[in-house]
Amino acid sequence: MSQLSPRPRLTLRRHKSEPLRRFHPWVFSGAIQRSEGELSDGAVVEVYDDEGEFLAVGHYGSGSIAVKVLAFEPVEDLQALLQARLEAAYALRQQVGLADGSQTNSPQTNCYRLVNAEGDGLPGLIIDWYNGVAVIQAHSLGMYQQRQGIVQALQGIYGDALKAVYDKSASQLFRKSDQADEYLLGEPSIGEVLEYGHRFLVDWETGQKTGFFLDQREHRALLARYAPGQKVLNSFCYSGGFSVYALQAGARQVDSVDTSLKAIDWTKENIARNPAVSGLHQTHSEEVFPFLKDCDADYDIIVLDPPAFAKSQSARHQAVMAYKRLNQLAIAKLRPGGLLFTFSCSQVVLPEYFNGAVMAGAIEAGRPVKILHHLTQPPDHPISIYHPEGLYLKGLVLRVD
Repeated sequence: MSQLSPRPRLTLRRHKSEPLRRFHPWVFSGAIQRSEGELSDGAVVEVYDDEGEFLAVGHYGSGSIAVKVLAFEPVEDLQALLQARLEAAYALRQQVGLADGSQTNSPQTNCYRLVNAEGDGLPGLIIDWYNGVAVIQAHSLGMYQQRQGIVQALQGIYGDALKAVYDKSASQLFRKSDQADEYLLGEPSIGEVLEYGHRFLVDWETGQKTGFFLDQREHRALLARYAPGQKVLNSFCYSGGFSVYALQAGARQVDSVDTSLKAIDWTKENIARNPAVSGLHQTHSEEVFPFLKDCDADYDIIVLDPPAFAKSQSARHQAVMAYKRLNQLAIAKLRPGGLLFTFSCSQVVLPEYFNGAVMAGAIEAGRPVKILHHLTQPPDHPISIYHPEGLYLKGLVLRVD
């Protein structure tokens, strides 16, 4: 195969090439038999089987995942590949009615995920779009080194609609250095976005992840269907997404709980940005577990949307026990006929583990429980069928009698 410049070459051990032949986008370090050329974190490398047949090209990393695959065919122009993948990602967001130019696009929503890593063929890269501002989060050094090319591609896609690009990769890649997040284009700002007509302040500089939990958009809308006239508890409320939807839908009372005072302030700000409501809103800067233990058992709807309880396999058992206890407490605090919206964003807690933990909590609570909805991440957070590890968001809506 011809190349403009030689790249490091990795040869896999015998019988270790099958995952790549099935289009799984990772090569683990233990699968590598030998390397040729100078390897460094972030380098673009080519992968071959033990008989010398080309398999893939990707970014090299020194961790357990040695290669994150960019393509399963030879690539000479990496920028052209990047441009094509970003254009395809944008086209998908048009297809699902989120990006401008789609047949079903509505001015009611102007924020969405543009790139979802392996789900969009760009492992190690997240890009979220906030009404003219693209927030980049690189989870691999290889993608971080492509930042300027990413900006160039975004300018080609969005044109004048792109006002700023903010790189928020430092916390993912440089925990032990002074590397800082920065604007790659445009000026510092804090933005307001619309989601199904609801207004939200997004602070991508200091907020969690890229500033807003875009993956809960459809679940917030689902909650609104059930909220009229109900008393709702939104626990782990962060910036109050579920609270805003519930109040705007006509909930008679919403209690927002988060241990972070900053989160409580954001929730109040977001509720104030939307039309006035008749329902009562109360905030509680408290830990959720003791709040659930001590609160009155009179809620019609409870939302459990905790941060990831486990980020590694070693923490999975402890996380499952925490989900069990959390759901047991919530089930006990619902009125008969009440609804529980319960979620896990821990990637290592597979759906069967999460569902089992919720069932165990229901058993200990001793109440009849029915599953009304199985929930997962929305279409702007796609999952490659060849990469099931891309599934991280799991949820259930339960009726408790």
